[in-house]
Amino acid sequence: MSRVGPFALLVFCLSLVTLLSVSAGSEQAVVTVDVQAAKDLLASGYRFLDVRTEKEFTNGHVENALNVPFWFFTAEGKEVNPRFVEQVSAVCSKDDKLVVACQCGIRSLDASIELLKAGYKNVRNMEGGYGSWLGNGFNVVKLPKDEL
Repeated sequence: MSRVGPFALLVFCLSLVTLLSVSAGSEQAVVTVDVQAAKDLLASGYRFLDVRTEKEFTNGHVENALNVPFWFFTAEGKEVNPRFVEQVSAVCSKDDKLVVACQCGIRSLDASIELLKAGYKNVRNMEGGYGSWLGNGFNVVKLPKDEL
């Protein structure tokens, strides 16, 4: 069995995000930004919405990030969080400026589409996700192992 390295996985994820962006069709276009642009947006007042699972988030995340999972992993596989927009609405207004991210950019693209459909106006999908953030050496928050 061969193993896929982190760079190959990142290239695959970026290719898939590009394909999904193009195929989004008639939906309001999702603006996807690279990780440096996302970091700059956060410095200018955008909020970071991490749509990974609670476990992924707990293992490390961007400082001051909000966590609302878009998918849940169940025995049957992945399932979309049916209360996602409602849960985001509990912590964000539709006028908030949001950078949306997941692990590699796939869930965040889907989440961004849902937020735009729900009337959110300032949504940016972060290309490459948390993996890109880490790969660029940007700061993250990690709980000490004894708190996990």
